[in-house]
Amino acid sequence: MRQLLILLICLPALVSTAYASSVSNFTDVENSFAQRNFDRKAEAIEWLIAQHHPQTKTMLNGLLDRTLAYQKGTHALVLLQDNNNALRLSSNEAVSLDNPRDYKKVVINNALRTLIQRRLSTLDVSSTDPSVRLAAVKALTGNTEPDILEALRLQLNQETSPEIKAAINLTLDIARLGQAADDKASQLALIQSLSDAAHPAAQRALAKAETVAKDPEIHGALTRALSAYEQRQRVYNGVETLYFGLSMGSVLVLAGIGLAITFGVMGVINMAHGELIMLGAYTTYVLQLLMPQHTALALILAIPAAFVVSGLVGVAIERSVIRFLYGRPLETLLATFGISLILQQAVRSIFSPLNRSVTTPDFMSGMLEITPMLSLTWNRLIIIAFCILIFTLLLLVLKKTSLGLQVRAVSQNRGMARAMGVRSEWVDAMTFGLGSGVAGIAGVALSQLTNVGPNMGQSYIIDSFMVVVFGGVGNLWGTLVAGLSLGIFNKILEPWAGAVLAKILVLVFIILFIQKRPRGLFPQRGRAVEG
Repeated sequence: MRQLLILLICLPALVSTAYASSVSNFTDVENSFAQRNFDRKAEAIEWLIAQHHPQTKTMLNGLLDRTLAYQKGTHALVLLQDNNNALRLSSNEAVSLDNPRDYKKVVINNALRTLIQRRLSTLDVSSTDPSVRLAAVKALTGNTEPDILEALRLQLNQETSPEIKAAINLTLDIARLGQAADDKASQLALIQSLSDAAHPAAQRALAKAETVAKDPEIHGALTRALSAYEQRQRVYNGVETLYFGLSMGSVLVLAGIGLAITFGVMGVINMAHGELIMLGAYTTYVLQLLMPQHTALALILAIPAAFVVSGLVGVAIERSVIRFLYGRPLETLLATFGISLILQQAVRSIFSPLNRSVTTPDFMSGMLEITPMLSLTWNRLIIIAFCILIFTLLLLVLKKTSLGLQVRAVSQNRGMARAMGVRSEWVDAMTFGLGSGVAGIAGVALSQLTNVGPNMGQSYIIDSFMVVVFGGVGNLWGTLVAGLSLGIFNKILEPWAGAVLAKILVLVFIILFIQKRPRGLFPQRGRAVEG
């Protein structure tokens, strides 16, 4: 009787010891998931997390969305996919489910579901990859759930990266802020630390603490910290507005720089310029259709392809229509407007009237975090750099090549240039083709910011003329300064005037400006004006 009593007392310890050692490899995990015992499944989940198994996240997500199954008999785990396909997790090989009835989905209860969700939220905190750990810790910033705080404390003890340590300490400090109400010195130190962090989560914690603070000194420190945060936020908002203005200005420069050549140098009012931009955007779309698995390469190849397509269309327009209308601006305007309608209808017939979306490649996705209060999107940053690159190349072409020399000669004095042996007809065609090709390149950039459609060119033709007229007809530097200035001016007005009214105010400003300076910011001088 005494031996039986001792056995009954020790039985729970023996059972727990058996369970503790029941999962020691992946085969044991598969056997545990194939059982109905939820405790064994929980034990298998904890083993996967403790061992940092490469399939842990895949399996936990599969348990949540009911795509994790096991094969009857062998208990081999698979991740179910479409069309009776699956991924065998033990070997990471694709398999075909010839008889789906041989497989059964792994079942979990609400307790296991809660456990999995909590473990997934902290799984990457202990990853071996520092970048993954940093992203996971930043995602948990401001989260004060006990399980998450405990996982962060454990990771802090073994963390070696100063950046990750600082991110962990920020979350721990936010959690401590509400727990140090009886310790004034600790409270003041935490307030200063969170104020210096300049993080939105810290600001929310400080604002919450201010509403419940009763000590005048602590309340004053919280008020000062929030005021300092708001001041920094205003500065960063100004920087962000400037960045958005430069981004919009870069788009205006790209759209207007081609028109600065055709309208400024040749004096041709090309109302089809927006449609040449549209052709460049559709060239990007077509290349991505041809190379769906290589979106980045397709975008890079679209730059020369769009230049060639729009350039050839521009040369065809000049040779077939515009060369008969030099010196007749009204007829040129009407003819190019008709060409723009023809190009729009051609695109509608080929691609349909619906807008098309162009996939943004990975290197243009995401954001560059300067501080927790300021992040810059990569696509706009790259477009700003792209605008500067295109402007520099075009400037070199016009200043350092024989084509550029002939273009400048014809624009200054066509008769004298022809007397010197310059083929003005060939120069006209190449100049119009160059301006049209640059418009196509602008379409490549715009495809990353907006949908591609038959009417997208109409949105930029007026803006392009505004940039050229404001900067000075025929002056590339004027186009650059005017485009960036108008973009910044527009973005400054938008917060309080709205997008539509801001554009109207910009247009009114340009009308008033050209009353005072009809030739723009950088007017041409010398023979070009006389001609």
